[in-house]
Amino acid sequence: MTALHMRAATEADLAVIAALLADDVNGRAREDATPPLDPGYAAAFAAIDADPNQMLVVAESGGAVVGTMQLSFLPGLSFRGAWRGQIEAVRIASPLRGRGLGAAMIEWAVARCRERGCRIVQFTSKRTRTDAHRFYERLGFVASHVGMRRALD
Repeated sequence: MTALHMRAATEADLAVIAALLADDVNGRAREDATPPLDPGYAAAFAAIDADPNQMLVVAESGGAVVGTMQLSFLPGLSFRGAWRGQIEAVRIASPLRGRGLGAAMIEWAVARCRERGCRIVQFTSKRTRTDAHRFYERLGFVASHVGMRRALD
């Protein structure tokens, strides 16, 4: 495995990002990487790309995109006006999992959050993803809160 290179995603990366999002048990049920891509992917990319507090990221190795994640920088009043870094949709290509790429991506994301002055880095994860929870705990994250969500039709 060659070195991992992190960069901002471009619209040309959308097909591989959609495939990465669909490449797990949860994503298979909600994503569709079949060409042509649903226009919702391009619309979401445009919104993310236009917002200075959002960053869609790809990880490359050997010239190929092998991972993705989204970083959101959230202002808040709590903690005396502290910013938070939100890490979402972290994916590594399934044949490459378990090789340390995910840890390298997360450490890169944490460094970007520090650069932006964030005091907290957080993420959400499905309750059933126990392997992912152990992974994040090894990286120093603590399950300190209970998250809830409500689907809107």
